[in-house]
Amino acid sequence: MVRSTAEEGEENVGIVELASQNIHGLLNAEGFACPCGKIHRTEVRELVIKPGALQEIPRVVRSAGGSRVFLLADPNTYSAAARRVAVLLEAAGVPHSSFIFQEEHVQATDGALAQVLEHFTPESDLILGVGSGTINDIGKLAAKVLGVGYICAATAPSMDGFISSTSSMVMRGIKESVPSVTPHALIADLDVLAQAPKRLLQAGFGDILAKYVSILEWRISHLVTGEYYCPEIAELVRLAVRSSVSQVEQLAKGDREAVKILLESLLLSGLAMSFAGITRPASGVEHYFSHVWEMRHLEFGTPQDFHGLQCGIGTVLAAEIYEIIKGLTPDEERALNYVEGFDLEVWHAFVRCFLGKSGERLVELEEKEQKYSREGHKRRLKRITAHWDQIRSIIAQELPTVDVLRGYLETIGAPVSPREIGLDYRQARRAFLVSKDIRNKYNASMLLWDLGLLDEVVKSLWRGKRERE
Repeated sequence: MVRSTAEEGEENVGIVELASQNIHGLLNAEGFACPCGKIHRTEVRELVIKPGALQEIPRVVRSAGGSRVFLLADPNTYSAAARRVAVLLEAAGVPHSSFIFQEEHVQATDGALAQVLEHFTPESDLILGVGSGTINDIGKLAAKVLGVGYICAATAPSMDGFISSTSSMVMRGIKESVPSVTPHALIADLDVLAQAPKRLLQAGFGDILAKYVSILEWRISHLVTGEYYCPEIAELVRLAVRSSVSQVEQLAKGDREAVKILLESLLLSGLAMSFAGITRPASGVEHYFSHVWEMRHLEFGTPQDFHGLQCGIGTVLAAEIYEIIKGLTPDEERALNYVEGFDLEVWHAFVRCFLGKSGERLVELEEKEQKYSREGHKRRLKRITAHWDQIRSIIAQELPTVDVLRGYLETIGAPVSPREIGLDYRQARRAFLVSKDIRNKYNASMLLWDLGLLDEVVKSLWRGKRERE
């Protein structure tokens, strides 16, 4: 029988209450019937989070039905844990083969996926990814393509996609959320995680901080476009954020319990995406700054850093943008005139120039999505105007001030501006312009376009900052 989040009592409680008691309570195979009308469930069956958790891997492999393991890692994660995992599998009599990427810094691309598929041992029936963001994304997608099971052994609390049902990949030059398998289990050895480079810890915290913006934009999109929205899932994500920011000073010291709380917060975010069936609860315009910077890095060799660090910077940038949006007043005539004069061919030429080959694919996608259609704009504009006070209220409710967000990142030692990762504010402005084209997901740049104010606002952004032109 499906458990209901609407019922009260010790045995039938909501997903947020369950999560606050014990994250393992959300792994109910039957799922949870939600007032939003959906049944929320995950395919994850086990979370092993404790010191010495690597010792559990042979048992977990067998519980997942694995008889021969394909071990996936990179040079860093091999040294951190995969070498030991191979010894544990050998001692337990679990047959296995391995593929270790040669590159020290592996990118989650279609090319990396092709390498895994090429080296996969056909007799294997389970992939064991030892790593975090990149290895996990590639491993989950490879498991889907090959039709085998998947388990993740985390090596750093650096991102929130461990147990989500998608992989964040660059496919044909575009950063996409690609449907993949959900891990049968996650093994997180706190002895390993506590030894992870501090920059990866900062990245995980940056990815959590981004949820302030993602929930804000999910609510605004629900008002403007009618996109599905679930208050229970949104509150689950808020719980994850509150848990981590309350530990920011302890995280800065590398406290092991704080690291565990950060990991569990990241897992809650991943569960939220699985429950919703979309990435919206955990990803907004702040992520698109990161996606654009990653795409330009692959195309032009421009600077980039860990995804979560870039998301943290993107969160500060987004907060500055929403501070401006809060002070605006919709003007329907101005908005209609702006869109009437919008030259799509000129815009597409800019996208191609700024992003290179991947820009061409974005143009192709837009021709299918028709996000710039005049009729679509008119419908959205009417809803924006009708709900403007509510939109401003949502911004105030969901988003801390820029100073508060900067303070969190500075406390943990994470970068707060593009300059700190080798980028300049000119590139940040351009990334924001393009952010509305990355995916068909309503965000701050599309809202400003609908208001007819995108160009005007972008020209004013960060002009007081010292730029590295």
